[in-house]
Order: sequence, then structure tokens, then C-alpha cells
Amino acid sequence: MAAPYFKPNTIYCGDCKDVLDKFPDGCVDLIYLDPPFFSNRRYEVIWGDGYELRAFEDRWKGGINNYVSWLMERLTCCYRVLKKAGSLYVHLDHHASHYVKVELDKLFGEKLFINEIVWQRQVAKHSDAKQGAKHYGRLHDVILLYAKSEDYVWNQQYLPFSQDYVEKFYRLVEPETGRRYQLTAIDGPGGGAKGNPRYEFLGVTRYWRYSRETMERLYKEGRIVQTKKGNVPRYKRYLDEMQGVPLQDIWDDVKPVSTSKESLGFPTQKPELLLDRIIKTSSNPMDIVLDPFCGCGTAIAMAHKLKRRWIGIDVSPTACNLMAKRMRGIGATPQPMGMPMTEDELRKLEPFEFQNWVVQRLFGRISSRKTSDMGIDGYTFEGNPVQVKQSDDVGRNVVDNFETALRRRGAKKGVIVAFGFGKGAYEEIARAKLHDKLEIELVKVADLIRNRRNNHRNGTTISGQKNLAS
Repeated sequence: MAAPYFKPNTIYCGDCKDVLDKFPDGCVDLIYLDPPFFSNRRYEVIWGDGYELRAFEDRWKGGINNYVSWLMERLTCCYRVLKKAGSLYVHLDHHASHYVKVELDKLFGEKLFINEIVWQRQVAKHSDAKQGAKHYGRLHDVILLYAKSEDYVWNQQYLPFSQDYVEKFYRLVEPETGRRYQLTAIDGPGGGAKGNPRYEFLGVTRYWRYSRETMERLYKEGRIVQTKKGNVPRYKRYLDEMQGVPLQDIWDDVKPVSTSKESLGFPTQKPELLLDRIIKTSSNPMDIVLDPFCGCGTAIAMAHKLKRRWIGIDVSPTACNLMAKRMRGIGATPQPMGMPMTEDELRKLEPFEFQNWVVQRLFGRISSRKTSDMGIDGYTFEGNPVQVKQSDDVGRNVVDNFETALRRRGAKKGVIVAFGFGKGAYEEIARAKLHDKLEIELVKVADLIRNRRNNHRNGTTISGQKNLAS
């Protein structure tokens, strides 16, 4: 019997629509997604460790209608797998948030739209309102919150009181303990009509909030204070017993990660505090948190830290590998599912994804230069240049060009990886070794799939086969 496809604490590689189609109905408790924004920008990123290149393009041919249609196909899948008590958070910017909200109102129903959260992701000095700009600075993203039903999970979150608030309302300090407090009314609002008891206490007759027995107990505990004989007694409320200010829908206290120690070098990486707040509010321990556009994995990392189960999905094999590495660093043991493993699957990858796959198999690093790289796409773990060709029957001209790149680098060894090589390529590397003392190894993708890697220290080639230059 085949193992079930739906597995918590798993990273799935693929389009989230295809992955979620295989999930059962109502299987996750909370969904957060940060899809590619409709912003016509291209990102090329060198990740924080210097070895991984992550590039993606969020251009959408056909305009906003095509983008919304594409996104709603995937949000409809999210709706199906969400439990009845579950919530959905959709992170967008000003280009598309209003269009997507109209469609989400249809999907969930207007009554189950809970909040539009405004996250101030930049401070004013970093806004896009540069000199000559004819618009106000754009500082915020929008997070739309929907619930699957009226009976959704909600754990109220609080922010600390401001210092001004503390100084104004908790200005009294208990000498013995140094605890701040305020004195609040204990008379019963609404009087007898609301069922409040009336009696005399400390010489004052009123409708009170508490029964006589409770008032006597609180007085003995030092919680009822009469500042002067004849004054109405009041309740001593300590600052350190208060939870804080209930969280509102404008979040200006969550700073971006661009300059923090959290940064992985990913331009749209979201802060851990942002996900911490969302996950704590809308899920409980051991609930399942899903991020169908997982990127660098902040949502699943925070879910793991908060004792939730998690599922991450991303179409990029590079992102999935990096997510797995990040999760292992915090004690998780994920095994990515759906990673490309056949030649047919690898041929369909975007060029940068294919390059990343090859260099990872060589235990190397990607070249940090995406333009003017002189034919070098990466380096082996020993520092030898690598060129990657997503093609068959690579010929002499490719080897010639790579020889030039090696000479410019002052390198004597290099590797070319492709699906196949022609006779001219093998003849040229034999000539280069004999006459130019250049050692170029030709490695087929099929050999990398079989994991027959280079081990120069033992005198074998990356492919495990002797090439014609040997």
C-alpha cells in the first residue's frame, strides 16, 4: 500500500495547486501565503551563505486579470484543505490587494472577512518617494485575513503599554515592592438594575461590583484601598498583572529583515516576528500550518519553533533545498518530496534552477556573477570552475569557450555538465590536456542523477568514468 501523500512536517517541491490537489479536504488549521506580487520586478539573489542563487520573476503576461485568475486557482485549493475552524492570511501589496479581496469575498463570503492588516514594512526614509516622485511614499503591505467559519481559532495577542501610558495611568508605585499600580472604581455599574449588591463598606454605602465576602477578602489582601476616611474605596490594579494593549490591525512595530541577523539575502523575506504573531493568534500547539509559497521558509520555521506541525510548498528546487537546510538548523528533519530526479524533469527546470541543481550535486557553489561571468556558472568544492549546459550534444565550440574562461581565471582544471556531448567535445578536451595542460572533465547529467560524484582526492572523476583526456 502506497504511503499517504499528505504528511505534516514535509517540504513539497512543485506548484502548490498540483500539490494541494492531492491533499484531503479540511486537513490544515492555518494557511499563510506570500505569493509573488504583481509588481513587474525581477529578483536575482545570492543567499546569505554565498553559495545559493535564488532568482524568480513575478511578471504576469495579460495584466492584473491574469494574475488574479492564476492566484485564485491556488487560493481555491487552499480553501478546500482548510479546516472549518481555520484561518487564511494572504500577504499582498498595493498592486493587487483590492482585486484579490473582491474574489476572496466571493470564495469565503463577506461575513468571514475578518481583517485587513496593514504592515508598515519600511520606515519613511526608505520609502520609494524619491526626489522627483509624484506620489506619496509607499511603506506598507496588506495582509487579508479570512476565516472558514464563524467558529475560528483566536488567541488574542497584546502589545506592551507605551511608556507615556504607563507614566500617565500607572504613576503610583508601591514602596515595599516597587510595583506600579493604579486605583480603579469598584462600584457596581448599573446599580441594582444590573443585580449589583448594595451594602456599607468602610463607612460608604453603595452598589458594589463584588459581594461583601469578596470585598472583605480583597481588603485583607491589600487590594482594596481607601485613601482617606469617607472616600469611596478603590481597587489596586498592578501594571505587571496586565496583558497589555490588544493588538490592532496596523502593525508598525515589525521591522523588515534587510539589515537584521535573520536575513538570508532574499529580498521578500518576511520577519520572524510577523509570522510569530500570526501563528500564535490563529493556531494552537500541534495544529498544522501551511505555507503554499514558502520561499525561504520563515512560516514553517516559526511554526516549528512554536510547537506546531507544518507544511511548506515551493515550485523552486533551490528554495526547497534551502528550506530543508534551514529547518535542520532548528532541529527539524524534513525530507523534501517531489524534487526533480529524472532527466525529463530536469530538462523542464528554469535555467537558474537547473544550474543550482547541478552545482549542488557537485557540492559546489554558484557563481555570484549573473552577467559577464565569462562562461563560469559555479565552482566545485575544490574551487574549480563549472559550466552548465541544459542541452544535448554539446560540441567543440562550448569547450573552446570554456578554455578561454579558464585561462582568464588562471585555472588549470574545470568541469562542463550537460545532458550529452558530441565527439568534437571529447576530442577538444584531449587536445587541451596534451597541448595546453588544461584538465576539463565532461560530466553527463545522468551520472549526477546516479550520484557518482567527483572525488579527486582518490584519483577518480566526477562521473566516475575515465574521459578521453585521461
